[in-house]
Amino acid sequence: MRFLLITIVSAIWLQTLSAYLPSQIDKMMSKMKIRRENVSIKIVETKSGREIASYRSKQRRTPASVIKLMTTYSALLTLGSNFKWPTRFYYTGTLKRGVISGDLIVRSYGDPTLSSRDIPKIVSKMRRLGIRKIEGNIVIDRSFFAIGNKIVSGFDSNRYSEYNAMPDALMFNDHLCKIVVEPKGNRVKVYKSIPAPDYKVVNHLRVTNKRCVGKYSWPGVRIVSQNDIPTVTLVGTISNRCSPRQIRKVLNRAYYNFYYALISQMKRYGITVEGTLKLHRKPPYARALMTHYSRPLIDIVAKTNKKSNNLYARHIFLLVGTKIYGAPATLKKSRMAVRKILGKRGIIGSETILDNGCGLSRNARTNAEALTRLLQDAYKKFGHRWMNTLAIAGKDGTIRKRFRHSVAKGRAWMKTGTLNNAKNISGYVKGRSGKLYSVTILYNGPRRWMGSSLQNKIIEWLVRNR
Repeated sequence: MRFLLITIVSAIWLQTLSAYLPSQIDKMMSKMKIRRENVSIKIVETKSGREIASYRSKQRRTPASVIKLMTTYSALLTLGSNFKWPTRFYYTGTLKRGVISGDLIVRSYGDPTLSSRDIPKIVSKMRRLGIRKIEGNIVIDRSFFAIGNKIVSGFDSNRYSEYNAMPDALMFNDHLCKIVVEPKGNRVKVYKSIPAPDYKVVNHLRVTNKRCVGKYSWPGVRIVSQNDIPTVTLVGTISNRCSPRQIRKVLNRAYYNFYYALISQMKRYGITVEGTLKLHRKPPYARALMTHYSRPLIDIVAKTNKKSNNLYARHIFLLVGTKIYGAPATLKKSRMAVRKILGKRGIIGSETILDNGCGLSRNARTNAEALTRLLQDAYKKFGHRWMNTLAIAGKDGTIRKRFRHSVAKGRAWMKTGTLNNAKNISGYVKGRSGKLYSVTILYNGPRRWMGSSLQNKIIEWLVRNR
């Protein structure tokens, strides 16, 4: 018992000894009456590494979406900023005079950005290859991922919301079904943007001629699933002065929307398909036809970090695992891979639990020290190319509105992370002197607005006074 007490006292003493807060930050915390045990702070000069502030920086916290920094930086280190996801097309049988006598096979590798905008490019390329008929099926090979078949994470009660979407080797339109609501005269036209039959839409909307504000500006949405077939019921009253609205929900397997979008576009280009949708692996004798590529990884990392896109982060995390340990992708491989990549650079150790790599997790953990080491290393490796993948204060991403009227506007590049009892921020701040600072401020506790307020005050203080 005595040994345990000495150990606890020593740990507290070491934490206090290693803490350093400038008086201005100390006064901020006292004035706000913020519970100090809920806060971790680490601020260093980015280039020199000189410490400006350190408080409970080794304490493990729930990182929320700031863990995406570890996922995206690992990917850039391993794959390079110009990596592009392929989606490969093959065929079986023969290809003569524009007719494929067998199947058209789509081998997907987890491109998270594949969308309706890509379909015309894909089909146009097929047409340029002279294809006019497929006598077999459209076969989709999703075996690059081995992560189960859940379409939503079930993290919270907002089951069908965008942030709950689960990854799939054949991702399409961010895993979202889009239902268009178009008020016209005395009725409301409702239709699916892609006519996939694996979910239902029921229109109970009424129309009013009142202004398109408040309760008349958006339909109520109720979703009930029976036998794995979701039914979306639209209720309430909407103004006929409203422009078309889109309901975006995770309702089906992404490959269904891909398939129906693909054959619809093929029909427009005069390509007939006699078969239907099938799911199985690409046979070894299939012949290569063409490849569609995503945008460069650095662009996808920017969208992931700026908008805190959970689905993109999950896909990037899974891809990193395959790069180190081979396909198929699994969460276990990804956790080991990121730990290996960042561990070799001295960035993370036992303090970090990555879980799913996106931060939508109650199990993920890290501390301000590890995040600051990452910021230092990433800036040294990629400089402004990395920094500009983060949200820019008052200009874009998750802090576009937060710093719109602040002295920090255009002078902070940050990744944010928010859960019920977590409000975190990590990134770079440029002071008045032109010096760049690596800043991590983690708040885990109730009344998360207090964490946000403290972060804003510290960032603005750095801009004004350093």
